Amino acid sequence: METERFAQFKKAVLDQVCSAIVGKRETAELVLTCFVCSGHVLLEDVPGTGKTMMLRAFSKALGGKFSRIQFTPDLLPSDLTGIDFYNQKTGDFEFRPGPLFANIILADEINRATPRTQSSLLEAMEERQISVDGKTYKLEEPFMVMATQNPLESYGTFPLPEAQTDRFFMRLRMGYPARQEELTLISRPSTAHLINEMPVAVTPEDIAYVRQHYTQVQCADAVAGYLMDLVERTRRDGAFAAGVSTRGAIALYKASQAYAALQGRDFVIPEDIKAMAPHVLAHRLSSASLSRAEEAGAYLQRLIDSVPVPTEQI
Repeated sequence: METERFAQFKKAVLDQVCSAIVGKRETAELVLTCFVCSGHVLLEDVPGTGKTMMLRAFSKALGGKFSRIQFTPDLLPSDLTGIDFYNQKTGDFEFRPGPLFANIILADEINRATPRTQSSLLEAMEERQISVDGKTYKLEEPFMVMATQNPLESYGTFPLPEAQTDRFFMRLRMGYPARQEELTLISRPSTAHLINEMPVAVTPEDIAYVRQHYTQVQCADAVAGYLMDLVERTRRDGAFAAGVSTRGAIALYKASQAYAALQGRDFVIPEDIKAMAPHVLAHRLSSASLSRAEEAGAYLQRLIDSVPVPTEQI
């Protein structure tokens, strides 16, 4: 495993993205970590914080075919997957692919679509394939769904059930930029123009390499034990109706490996797990007493801080 290649990949992509998206390098690095793990990301925040622009910038930097889907209540599953239509010239049915046949999918305002349409997207995310009229079509790799939703609006929305949010590798929040960064944003050319002019930062070979080789990052027994201590603590804690599932534990392990690789290391340290845990685990927890996502996230962070970190040499 070439750790230097991971560091170069990270620098190339983040430098490109952050040339358009000011002050969000940490969020961009988390999205990149998710991409390396072949996961999907749910970006949740109030309108106007740059969610859509962040994901558009990533799609430009990574290259490949990009597709944006604006979710609305009247969107049908066939609008995503494609349809078989009758060609009068040939007398045969032909398949017309939908927007899911791309490498990077931007699912804008996913909570505005009906549960039936949401399910068709989430099936494609999980299976990496689409079934139309009894025929199965494989989706090309890399395949990544970047979804956005506004947590404040409830009118005309269909919140994602917990079983479906679990399909997302990470849930992230953008937040407002710092004062000086926001001054830079409002006084420069439009972000959309900068993104449209952005060149591709990496090659398909680079993408294939990092997505295949990050699993070679080593995780010592003591560090893996620390990860399981975190997971088991969520299962015993009374604030959560259900703790982190095995799928969530696997996701945290993979995210820690990818994050370590992007830092130029071939081994995981406890700080990698602590950095990834809030973003990988928070949306997988069912809270009985904590009503808001922000409260649940803050409680999870305190829980993470309370778990002893292994101190022996690793």
